[in-house]
Amino acid sequence: MRFVIVGPVYPIRGGIAQSVTQLYKTLCDSGHSTHVLSFKRLYPSVFFPGKTPFESGKALYKIPSNALLDSVNPWTWIQSIRWLKSLQPDALIFQYWMPFFIPCYIFIAFISKLFWGIRSIYICHNIVPHERIPGDLLLLKLGFRFTDGLITQSASVRNELMKIYPNQRTINTPHPIYNLLPHPVSKMEARKKLGIKRKRLILYFGIIRSYKGIQYLVKAMPIILQKESVHCLICGEFYDDREDTFKLIQDLNLGSRILVRDEFIPNESVHLYFCAADIVVLPYLTATQSGVVQVAFNYNRPVVVTRVGGLPEVVLDGKTGYIVPPKDPGAIAKAVLQFYLDCRTVPFEKNIRSEKKKYSWKRMGEAVEMLAKPDNVSLNS
Repeated sequence: MRFVIVGPVYPIRGGIAQSVTQLYKTLCDSGHSTHVLSFKRLYPSVFFPGKTPFESGKALYKIPSNALLDSVNPWTWIQSIRWLKSLQPDALIFQYWMPFFIPCYIFIAFISKLFWGIRSIYICHNIVPHERIPGDLLLLKLGFRFTDGLITQSASVRNELMKIYPNQRTINTPHPIYNLLPHPVSKMEARKKLGIKRKRLILYFGIIRSYKGIQYLVKAMPIILQKESVHCLICGEFYDDREDTFKLIQDLNLGSRILVRDEFIPNESVHLYFCAADIVVLPYLTATQSGVVQVAFNYNRPVVVTRVGGLPEVVLDGKTGYIVPPKDPGAIAKAVLQFYLDCRTVPFEKNIRSEKKKYSWKRMGEAVEMLAKPDNVSLNS
C-alpha cells in the first residue's frame, strides 16, 4: 500500500517526531511505499512555551520528508494537497495530540477524501488535552468526522474517544517501545559521562508542566532520605513551575540531593540518563499514556507511575515498577524505598525484558494496515 504520515519529524524535536520516524520505518520494513508530510512550523512562537521546537542533536534514523505544512497558514495546506494529489496514497496517517491542529487536518482529510477517495487514519496520542482550551471539544467532534478510523494507545484514551464518537472504527494497541534510541551503556559509563558520582539515583525525565506533578516527587525526597541515601535527577525543560520548583527544593534543603538539568535532552544523549538511573519516577496528575515509560522500558529501567490515565495499563505493579496514587509524596517515597530495600533491580529488569516484547511497532503497523482497508468489518476493540 501507499501511505503518507502527516506529522512532525526531525529536526522538530519530541516524542511525536520520534513516533513518526518509528512508524515510517515499520511501514517501509513491511513493504509499503511510505512518505512523510511534515511541518516547517508547528506553532507560532507566541504559542510555544519552550526555548526552541527544534532538535539540537543528530537524527538517530534519517528519513525523507516534505516539510510543507505551517499549522496556521492555509496556503501551505493547499500546497500540501497538491503534493498529495501527485502521490495518490491509499491512506493518510495523521498524528494527533492536540485540537490546535484539527483545522489543518480537517482541510487536508476532507479535500483528499472528496476528490481522490484517500482514506484518513488518526493515531491518537491524546483525545482531550491535558490543558484545556476554549472550543476544544467542538474541534474534536468536527475533526473526527472526516476519518476512516482511529488508533488509540491505551484503554483510557479509547474510553474518552468513545464518549465523542461511539461508532467510529477504532483499534486500541499499546504505545510501542522507542527502540531507535542509542544502545544502552553500563550504569558506570553513563554516570561517568554525565559527571554524576552518586550511588543511588532516581530519575524524572521529560518536559516539566503543571500536570506532571514534579512537586510531589520533590516532597517525597525528605521522606526517602530518612531511610536511604538517594539522589534525584530532574531532567527536562521547564514549561511551567520553574521558580516554584526551585524554591521548594531550597525550602526543603534538598539542593545537594536534587540535581536539575533544565534543558531538552538531544537524541544522542537520552540513553545516558536512563542508563545512569536505577528507577524512573512519573508523578503525573493526569495522563493518557507516556512515551517516557516506553523509553525507560527500552533501557530495562523500572518506573514509579501514578494511577492516572493509561499509565497503570503498562506497569505490572511490583514486577516492572510500582503504581501509586497521584498527589501522594508518601506513596512515591514508599515505592522508591521498597525498590532499594528489597533489592529489586535484577528481578525488575528481567520482568521488563520479557514484558516489553508485546509493545512492538509491528502491532502498530498492523493496526494501520487494517484501518486502511474498506469499512467492511467492525474494528472496535
